[in-house]
Amino acid sequence: MKLKLTKPICFFDLEATGTQITKDRIVQIAIIKIHLNGKEESFNKLVNPTISIPKEITEIHGISDADVIDQPTFGQLANEILTFIGDSDLAGYNSNKYDIPLLAEEFLRCDVEFDVSNRAFIDVQNIFHKMEQRTLAAAYQFYCGKNMENAHDALYDTQVTWSVFKAQLDKYDSLDSNVQALAEFSRAGDHKLLDLAGRLAIDERGNSIYNFGKHKGKTIKQVMKEEPGYYGWMLDADFPLYTKQCLRKEMEKIKAENQQGKEKEFEDKLSQLKNKFGSK
Repeated sequence: MKLKLTKPICFFDLEATGTQITKDRIVQIAIIKIHLNGKEESFNKLVNPTISIPKEITEIHGISDADVIDQPTFGQLANEILTFIGDSDLAGYNSNKYDIPLLAEEFLRCDVEFDVSNRAFIDVQNIFHKMEQRTLAAAYQFYCGKNMENAHDALYDTQVTWSVFKAQLDKYDSLDSNVQALAEFSRAGDHKLLDLAGRLAIDERGNSIYNFGKHKGKTIKQVMKEEPGYYGWMLDADFPLYTKQCLRKEMEKIKAENQQGKEKEFEDKLSQLKNKFGSK
């Protein structure tokens, strides 16, 4: 393996009650943590989602209400999960769009701080799609010469994803083995994301922007002037909690900058008046 680590990296996969980040809940979480010395450590838990698992979802991953009724809730597992992950970077298959946002959402629901600001995110699916453009099962067959036999079990899918990723590094000499470079390569879209769901982003000039809808590409500061109510609409609408948290922080920064600007303008005018009348 030619992956260069500066800190541990956690490959993980979630099974849930559905695919809606704001509404659905985790029913299984599996993590494989790769340490700097190459040692691998596993974490695998069933989770009581506190809501019913739809029958059609159970048919996909095989986890029913009966399987999780006596399992701990995410809130009861949150600190254990957070301790296991530590300061690790994160990786998975379609994890940038689904698993990482859903995990962050679950942490926020139980008021546990999950800091993602200093973590690299490697999405093995994005690497695969950029290189071969196929599915996870096809990736496993293509890179490892094996067929998936137990798809939609979180631990099995995580093991497959980790195997595919190692094979990708061995196959493509053009892939940088640095985690930060791999995270950048596996990122989808033109902009660095500000939130995890891709609703907010950072443009080339470092400005926070909206990354969807009628204001896509406009800075948050610009939209605040043009349509002040848009901020309130987002906070009331069905967006992920983490997206709303990021938006609040950006608005607080903008308000602080505006206040500093007003204070500076007042000080400049006061200084001009002092100079004008003080010279007479």
